[in-house]
Amino acid sequence: MTIKDIFAEVEELKQDIENLSVDDLKREMDADGNLLLLDLREVQETVDLGSIPGATHCPRGMLEFWASPASPYFRDYFQEDRRTVVFCAGGGRSVYATLALRDMGFSNVAHLEPGFKGWQEAGEPIEDVGKTSRWVRRPKPEA
Repeated sequence: MTIKDIFAEVEELKQDIENLSVDDLKREMDADGNLLLLDLREVQETVDLGSIPGATHCPRGMLEFWASPASPYFRDYFQEDRRTVVFCAGGGRSVYATLALRDMGFSNVAHLEPGFKGWQEAGEPIEDVGKTSRWVRRPKPEA
């Protein structure tokens, strides 16, 4: 059996989901005060590179657990009909996340097709997550 080409699969799966450009996302961010923008990257990626301002961090590995009301890990910002846009570094993980949320019953989900990298390359604002993250080791002040 040949191992599948994950990038080819991502391209194929994009045909069945809503793909947003950077400009599309900017319009939605300006227009929808209730938009849930989810950063699916690992915490170290957000600390090292920053994030899109206003995004909520939700590591891809926890998405379904945080999104399910039956889970002890549930986060109440997940709402069945709330407009939700997910992104990762380059647009691969977010394709799978979009499909997972849709399969769970979320009705208004899209992904940022070029990912965080596309946002960054477009010269859009970046929030410095490292300044406020509890996951950054900071030197203790000297007494």
